[in-house]
Amino acid sequence: MTAETPLIAVENLTKHFPVGGGAVVHAVEKVSLAVGHRETLAVVGESGCGKSTLAHLMIRLLKPTSGTINLDGTDITSMSNRAMRNHRRKLQIIFQDPFASLDPRRPVGKAVAEPLIVHGLAKDTDVDETVAELFEKVGLTRDMIRQFPHQFSGGQRQRICIARALALRPQLVIADEAVSALDVSIQAQVINLMMELQSEMGLSFLFISHDLAVVERVSHRVAVMYLGQIVELGPRTAIFENPLHSYTRRLLDAVPVADPRVRRDRPLMTDEIPSPGWAPGTGPTHVELVEHDPGHFVAVED
Repeated sequence: MTAETPLIAVENLTKHFPVGGGAVVHAVEKVSLAVGHRETLAVVGESGCGKSTLAHLMIRLLKPTSGTINLDGTDITSMSNRAMRNHRRKLQIIFQDPFASLDPRRPVGKAVAEPLIVHGLAKDTDVDETVAELFEKVGLTRDMIRQFPHQFSGGQRQRICIARALALRPQLVIADEAVSALDVSIQAQVINLMMELQSEMGLSFLFISHDLAVVERVSHRVAVMYLGQIVELGPRTAIFENPLHSYTRRLLDAVPVADPRVRRDRPLMTDEIPSPGWAPGTGPTHVELVEHDPGHFVAVED
């Protein structure tokens, strides 16, 4: 599924946050991965493992401490804001909370129109028609463009955010826990919509989630993240049917099972989650990924 030349690739991407007293949080530590054209790469892991930070680094919402970001053959790691302007059209993000992502004082049509106006992709006379077409593309009606965020359900608001992300016809869309705040039935509708849009528009997705059932449905490849590092990376079937890293196996064991007669082979993780913060002059040990099967990489464990 991954093209020879990926749409976006990061190499040894690192982000440190100073927290006072010389201590440092190693939020993302030397992560290397790539997303191919028309591919969905899912990044999974527990809360606080660095998934969202990695996404924000990849689209330059955060400046990396070190490492490189290569977008469609262009190094954008240290590119100025002015130079990044055209490249930002290729990268869009859908945030977790659709209500917080929309200005409650503005009609939702204005929110979807804003990127079109900022980038000069639609004239004033054409904006409403373009926004109406985007609304129809995501399963909403034209008359909704003049309504306000509080007049919509959670699923409808997320569809509006998807319409806004699609306004610039991006190549990569990052879905940062985009369905976690929705009811299960609405989740399915939004997921199906995203998969249809991928097929229709040739989109690539970086899908961030801790819901492994959703990940199994949408992803082509899966990266498992733990304490800021990738510990396993491979095709969806390999990760779910043959997990090799102990942390990946524990994640899969934590998925609720409806049948109480099904026994678990391993106990669930109940110990304290380690902190990603490190004292001055110290830091985590960098894990090395080894290819176990074609395209299936796993970190070496002690």
